Amino acid sequence: MNVSSPAAPAPRPAVPAAVLGAAARWWPLLPLVVTVLLMAAPVRSEGTGGGPHVSPADIASGALVACALGRALRRRLRPLTPAAAVVLGAPVVALAVATVTSADPALSLTGFVRYLQVFVLVPLAVVLLVRDARDFRVVIGCLAVLALVQGAVGVHQYVTGTGASYMGEDIRAVGTFGPSDVMGMATVVAYGLLAAAALALRTSPDAPAWLRPAASAAAVALVVPLALSFSRGAWIATVVAGVAVLLLAGRRLALRAVAVLVPAAVVLVAGFGIGSEMIAQRLTSITQVTDAPDRSVNDRYTMWAAATGMWREQPAAGVGLKGFPAHRDGHASIGLSSGSDTAGAGQGFHKQPLLSPHNMYLLVLSEQGLIGLTVFAGGWAAVLVCGARRLFPGRGRAVTAADCGLAAVGLTLWQAVDFLYADIGGPSTVLTGIVFGLGARWALAGPDRRTSGAAVPARARVADAAAGREARAAG
Repeated sequence: MNVSSPAAPAPRPAVPAAVLGAAARWWPLLPLVVTVLLMAAPVRSEGTGGGPHVSPADIASGALVACALGRALRRRLRPLTPAAAVVLGAPVVALAVATVTSADPALSLTGFVRYLQVFVLVPLAVVLLVRDARDFRVVIGCLAVLALVQGAVGVHQYVTGTGASYMGEDIRAVGTFGPSDVMGMATVVAYGLLAAAALALRTSPDAPAWLRPAASAAAVALVVPLALSFSRGAWIATVVAGVAVLLLAGRRLALRAVAVLVPAAVVLVAGFGIGSEMIAQRLTSITQVTDAPDRSVNDRYTMWAAATGMWREQPAAGVGLKGFPAHRDGHASIGLSSGSDTAGAGQGFHKQPLLSPHNMYLLVLSEQGLIGLTVFAGGWAAVLVCGARRLFPGRGRAVTAADCGLAAVGLTLWQAVDFLYADIGGPSTVLTGIVFGLGARWALAGPDRRTSGAAVPARARVADAAAGREARAAG
């Protein structure tokens, strides 16, 4: 009798090399993508101001920093140019001085950690993880997707009357950030608008055919939730940064973009009556801040005066991190209100305490003195200037990844202008660190590390040459 031998187990199918290659190519960027997209998660905050609120994005940013530093140490990377090391390292010294000289170092230590997260560690992680233009485009694409999600939630809040309270109605678009962070959605939407505009204006020659029309449509659509945020500071910053991006893209492209954007904005906002009356009132109030300021503007002026008073008492190192609330009443006039009223968007009425001057430059000046302001404002100015210069490398030289440069300069400029009317705070603060990281990566981190020291692929050379010809034709 024949006894057949047991059949051998079927071999497991090998994982395709393409799949392994794609995983190896993209997994280092995953922590950064997750951190950005987690901004879409709802954050419940009662707005009491009683203590720090840790959002899912804050937790993800910790993992982001750990992954970036671990990867750099494991692979022994040296990605920072001397300029990048100075811009990202100098704030540590200024923060340490403000903490040590503070009247309450234990309290200032919490501020030290927050500033270190936003202005040093998260930007450093972005510089370490974003290796080339493809990585850069993935990140700004995620910003645009996040903005579309938050913008859609905001428009729904306005249409259904489920937003934050504004002029007695629950119509203010705040996205998932809630009424205690009314600037959160406006910030995210503005970031996404500028990112989409950069991708549309200077689309990479090897990008898919659908990218330019999709990015253009996203930029136009995001005008609506930005308008419905009723945030004057975000409007001003977006106009300034948007004009700068259009001019940097080239005169012809700027004219074509304006010819499309202006009629589209008029149709979307005015033609369909989307908040047109209230938007017009809000725009008018921008020009009335000196003649007949409303209560919020009056409070802001009072806190600005208090911040400058603190600086005069401690001009070098300020009153210490987290010291503004403790010194506010001693420098503010009796015209300062007890806080701002917040309600709506699924939350009850709360009195939001005024714990900062709502001006980042004055907050740094009051709490860190001239040392801190020089370091921070100087670093931001260096990123802006160097980023803009990289978009104009000289006659006969092509601009590599101009869409990335436009996005980096536009986002950094937006943040610099918005800091005149706002400061850090709230769940959206992590994105501020990511934006400054993108700006530093473009302006200061040198050439793409993936191709540094090696021959540039022929496809990349052709794409760069085409981008250079397009830039010269547009300019």
